[in-house]
Amino acid sequence: MGLHPLEFSECYLDSPSFRDKIKSHEAELDKTNRFIKELYKDGKNLINATKQLGMAQRKFAQCLGEFQFEYIGDAKTDDEKCIDESLQEFSAFLKNLEDQRELMMRNITETLMKPLEKFRKEQLGALRAERKRYEKETEKYYSSLEKLLNMSSKKKEPQLQEADTQVEIMRRHFQEESLDYVCKLQEIQERKKFECVEPMLAFFQTVFTFYHQGFELAKDFDHYKRELQINIQNTRNRFEGTRSEVNELMKRIREAPQEYRQTSPISFEGYLYVQEKRPPPFGSSWVKRYCTFVKEQKILHMVTFDHRSGGKIGETESITLKSCVRKTTDVLDRRFCLDLDITDRPGTVLTVQALSEDDHKFWMQAMGGKEPVGHYLMRTYSKERGIDAQLDDVGFSFVKNSISAIEKRGINDQGLYRVVGVSSKVQKLLSLMIDEKSDEVDLSASEDWDVKTITSALKLYLRSLPEPLMTYELYKEFISPAKGGSPESRIQAVHCLVHKLPERNRQVLGLLMKHLANVAAHSKQNLMTVANLGVVFGPTLMRPQEETVAAIMDLKFQNIVVEILIEHHEKIFTDAPESCPLSPAAPVLCAPTRQSKKMSRQNRPLAVYNPQALDIQNVSTVGDSSSPAPDETSMGSNESVSSQSSSASASEVNMEKSDHAPLNASLSSGSNSGSATAAASCSAPGSSGERQTAATKATSDKERQEESVTSRKARAVYPCEAEHDSELSFHVGDIFNGVTQSREPGWLEGELEGKRGLIPENYVEML
Repeated sequence: MGLHPLEFSECYLDSPSFRDKIKSHEAELDKTNRFIKELYKDGKNLINATKQLGMAQRKFAQCLGEFQFEYIGDAKTDDEKCIDESLQEFSAFLKNLEDQRELMMRNITETLMKPLEKFRKEQLGALRAERKRYEKETEKYYSSLEKLLNMSSKKKEPQLQEADTQVEIMRRHFQEESLDYVCKLQEIQERKKFECVEPMLAFFQTVFTFYHQGFELAKDFDHYKRELQINIQNTRNRFEGTRSEVNELMKRIREAPQEYRQTSPISFEGYLYVQEKRPPPFGSSWVKRYCTFVKEQKILHMVTFDHRSGGKIGETESITLKSCVRKTTDVLDRRFCLDLDITDRPGTVLTVQALSEDDHKFWMQAMGGKEPVGHYLMRTYSKERGIDAQLDDVGFSFVKNSISAIEKRGINDQGLYRVVGVSSKVQKLLSLMIDEKSDEVDLSASEDWDVKTITSALKLYLRSLPEPLMTYELYKEFISPAKGGSPESRIQAVHCLVHKLPERNRQVLGLLMKHLANVAAHSKQNLMTVANLGVVFGPTLMRPQEETVAAIMDLKFQNIVVEILIEHHEKIFTDAPESCPLSPAAPVLCAPTRQSKKMSRQNRPLAVYNPQALDIQNVSTVGDSSSPAPDETSMGSNESVSSQSSSASASEVNMEKSDHAPLNASLSSGSNSGSATAAASCSAPGSSGERQTAATKATSDKERQEESVTSRKARAVYPCEAEHDSELSFHVGDIFNGVTQSREPGWLEGELEGKRGLIPENYVEML
């Protein structure tokens, strides 16, 4: 389990566990700050002390190899796994360079040092200032709260009201500061993945250019470079979409915080001040405790916690409640008090004080207080869609007509489904179509409705359904296989789950996936690859019932599920699954990584990736009409080559939050998304030895296998994409003829479909 997501609703509870989560995030970012400082220092050594290059470079490689990014949530995408493993790849690369001792370092200041230092100062430095403000506001608020609670209830009403108002202002200011700080913490946790790795790639390109074997080295590393570029861009795009969703959630909670604090049917929690009586003449004291009341068992758990004592959590005390009665101010000169009769301490009454009148009502309601205080009405939050969309015959007809019109009129339009229509026109079109007036509208020929209006109306219809097309019930089951396993196991799991959907849902989903596959097939013209369509339709087709930061962090896995549906729609929607595993998310043995395949080439330097030097012809972007043409694009920027701003005219309104994300890079090679159908590289953890053992598990004796490998047949147990002209590309189950031992250790030679070439030994089993 990685770092826990920080829920905005917890900013209002400010519980001990919430503070502990914040400390974990702060510690991780402090570690990152120290890492960047160390990296910067080592880079200076490389520039200023060329004579000591060997020692400095080995330390630099060690620093990269030992550092790992922490992630938010319970799983990582394939892209995040590749980004995490990229530091180990870079570490091995640098050790290789050190062995050859031919490295010359030039021009690393612009490609490595400045971006890292900029990130450290502008992001981590700004966060440190935010942290100080947050701690200061914490101190101010709780000090003023205690002062208010210690005020005598006999003071004049205007004085009490004025004091209440002042504390309320401080409370709001503190909560505002807490929301901003939590949002910033999580934003930087996500941002650092690509902000730190991308300068490394640029640095490696600088290192590579000084090698005489540059051309051959570039070919060796080209495959991994492209995979990692896609991984980084996918992660960046998902970050943009996630940030948009998080900001929306924070805005809603900020506007109506009480709605997110409704009492649970199971428990209620918050701070209470507990009166602790002492022997005369010492009187009594009030101690702040974080209390959780379990309604069914009537047990109150109390934890001592003071924000000003370094956040140390004290011991937990539990009591069983017999009854709860409001304590009036004529008995005790303090407001918001309750008397708790304790079952396990006969005759003992515990007096507690709530933080406010509203808080007092919540506790009375949760504990079943004897004195009713009136029902506290709470508004249920709901999205006002303004459109009664249903998954009926009318809706099905609208989906078919829209798809037909889009494929006839705009299948090659750049940014299809990304570029949004004018809000008023979209609403009008959808209203006409679902009000059974669809016969009056001919979408395939009418010039009244442009393509972007039709695409936006289709997306709005799908988002306006009472339940997502892929249902709330199956949401977690669809997400689960996307978080682990091999590409084959993911496809199988999604295939089974699709056939659990209601018949009408499956029909509409199948129709839509067939259409999106057609859109992706024209990606050279419309620039909408499978990955881009996954970003657009992930949140549209599936979403959880509860909106939390943890749920938003699963957006990236929604995209993966949609990518699988698009790429394998024919198999998934045409044929019923032959068999379904009991647990779609069960761990599956994955293919060896690129590291295990290149064992025999360890002492050859590798080409590296520089976003500034990448051929712009391999990247296509979507923007507005003012976007520069590829030959006009400056390559001097340190920005990602595949990032660009999404555009819409001032009169257009964004109809979908995920549409804010930048368009994915669309490589001219037409490679599939690394997240949905990951190639062999970066697809599984584990050492090379473990993977080689798994790949040759059918062989009982290694020596006997080596003796009998001459002129035999072999079957592929993992898929592989060739990284060199002398290698073979193949799929699982392919049969090789004339297999012999290669002169290169760890490799075989064989024939497939009339071509003879090299085969990684740990990717096949002998027949």
